[in-house]
Amino acid sequence: MNIHTVGIIMNGVTGRMGANQHLARSIVAIRKQGGVRLGPDETIMPEPILVGRNENKLKKLCDEHGLKAYTTDLDGVLSDSRYPVYFDALTTNQRVPHVQKAIAAGKHIYAEKPTADKLADALALHRAAEAAGVKHGVVQDKLWLPGLMQLKYLLDHRCLGRILSVRGEFGYWVFDGFRQPCQRPSWNYRAAEGGSILIDMFCHWRYVIDNLFGPIARLTALGATHIPRRVDENGRPYDCTADDAAYAIFQLQDDTPVQFNSSWCVRVRRDDLLTIQVDGTEGSAVAGLRHCWVQLDSYTPRPVWNPDIEQPIDFFEHWQQVPANQTYDNAFKVQWELFLRHIVKDEPFRWTLLEGAKGVQLAELGLKSWRTRTWVNVPELDV
Repeated sequence: MNIHTVGIIMNGVTGRMGANQHLARSIVAIRKQGGVRLGPDETIMPEPILVGRNENKLKKLCDEHGLKAYTTDLDGVLSDSRYPVYFDALTTNQRVPHVQKAIAAGKHIYAEKPTADKLADALALHRAAEAAGVKHGVVQDKLWLPGLMQLKYLLDHRCLGRILSVRGEFGYWVFDGFRQPCQRPSWNYRAAEGGSILIDMFCHWRYVIDNLFGPIARLTALGATHIPRRVDENGRPYDCTADDAAYAIFQLQDDTPVQFNSSWCVRVRRDDLLTIQVDGTEGSAVAGLRHCWVQLDSYTPRPVWNPDIEQPIDFFEHWQQVPANQTYDNAFKVQWELFLRHIVKDEPFRWTLLEGAKGVQLAELGLKSWRTRTWVNVPELDV
């Protein structure tokens, strides 16, 4: 067996997303399956070293997953040639200087999004990586969710006809901590620490819209801080300075309207925490995280408006679930495997730091639209 060992510096994996999705369900899962198989006699084996400030947390994660390597000395490990890849899952306001340092050390870069809280910084990371000749990628996990992959199949095969509109609903109720414990980190609601649902989710919506529906021409957005005070992890009340909801309309270059609501202040009465409804001339589809439903023209009921009687139509009855004709792996793990193949075999990988910068651009324009109460154009990036 020809084994390509790839050392990965994993910075920030003591946090919820880094520990669960990137370490446990991606890198550790890849190791347990015997690596990324390139053929019957060839595989890629990731070899992580965990980096952070809290040595006890790092050791606990290593013990939990059967790993040995961890350090609190980032500069030291950046100079170690055994680890050619740097992964960053820190909070957004810490990402730019750490990624810059890794690029300067000649490391290939894989980073969570947003890659920065300002477009200029996000573009600077892309330009620095290109100038250094290192490979680079950004996490865009939702593209490999089963529900969205099934929706993309319907779109690619024109099953819905001409697309008329798209509506996305994302979020759930995050408790404020006064009556029940808050289930998200407090930094999410502090602007100075990189919190903002608009910045976070617009980076997602950029790559989802670009890859499923087409390029965005303009947008209008409204943000809000609906819950003004919450309780942090140590039981201390604090004032919320970041938005916890964002409402947007994106108009595509072909004039298709795409609406997305993102909120930590909404109680869910829909199929999933994320649902995307696409309406077309020949049918409609609703995609959640893991499933997708379709209603074609021939199965569409004929409602008649009459509020004086009970609704005789069960509007869920005439939808068909799109069959899962393949086995779906964890979305984060799928992209990790593609990035590792890119590192070792130079296979194409188009989800680069430039794509990350596009997400930051959309977030920055969303904030501008909210501030000015205007429609804002989305120009091509000058790289």
